[in-house]
Amino acid sequence: MKRATLFALLLLVPSAPAAAQNWARQMFATTSHDFGTVARGSKQEFAFELENVYRQPVRIASVRSSCGCATVQVRNDRVEGSEKTAVVVTYNTRSFLGKQNSTITVVFDRPRRAEVQLQVTGFIRSDVVFQPGAASFGTVNVGSGAETRIDIAYAGRNDWEIVDVRSANQHLEVELEETQRDSGRVSYAMLVRLKPSIPAGYVRDQLYIITNDDRGGRVPLPIEGHVQSPLTISPASLFLGVLTPGQTVQKNLVVRGNQPFRILAVHAEDRRFAFDDPPSESKAMHFIPVRFTASGEDSRLAERIEIETDLGDGLIAHCMATATFKR
Repeated sequence: MKRATLFALLLLVPSAPAAAQNWARQMFATTSHDFGTVARGSKQEFAFELENVYRQPVRIASVRSSCGCATVQVRNDRVEGSEKTAVVVTYNTRSFLGKQNSTITVVFDRPRRAEVQLQVTGFIRSDVVFQPGAASFGTVNVGSGAETRIDIAYAGRNDWEIVDVRSANQHLEVELEETQRDSGRVSYAMLVRLKPSIPAGYVRDQLYIITNDDRGGRVPLPIEGHVQSPLTISPASLFLGVLTPGQTVQKNLVVRGNQPFRILAVHAEDRRFAFDDPPSESKAMHFIPVRFTASGEDSRLAERIEIETDLGDGLIAHCMATATFKR
């Protein structure tokens, strides 16, 4: 009993003077970030993640930067217990050059006042310029791929060149063409492509431009976009409940498309599932009843439900159905 009471107290925000600042700092995964050597005009952001590990709601009253080289905003200034937010710092690579440091002060006023200092640093090159500052793809449908162009300009050495472009993301590819080399000015046109194989989700990545420059031969280029499936299914994970043998339960799935579509079939390998015949009409949203009858064969269920449609080459939406069985 004493141990349980002690654990509960640890979840409360400390009130001792020595802990007045530490309680807030402990919510941050990290309090410093080095952007490294970056190109002028490139888009550089970093999110300092914060998780409220306490029971009380936490509120960020204000944030400020010690330098114009960094601007800051908060995704959500009120954070309930166990929720997360982030303090997002944008490095100003257009108006500042050279080594730039900033202290970000985050001020909390609930449940008690505290301040946390976050540090950012980096070096902005004046001789390498990206236009635009990031390879931004916007929203792209799954399977369609996308392409965008980045112009890279350099002023300095006559023999400067890009020798490689690297990324750990296998769904990215690059085509590079030198467009100018004259009087110390070198230009490249770079096509950055998202391959059609890239899965649905948000893209937050970087390409690294590798040069023959000893001053900083690796320059990052941010990659961003949202790869969207033409079909979405909710809930993506369907919990059927805690069931007893012989019990039948029914839940509904909602399937949405970016255009009207027909459902051709709904199936699961487990024969304890039952589905209605799919409707014949074509529409942008369908409700799918899912019925399941429990048996005493096992203790848990994890089954994939597939919904085949007439979109594309028979595009399939799927979700995972789970349940727990009482003996």
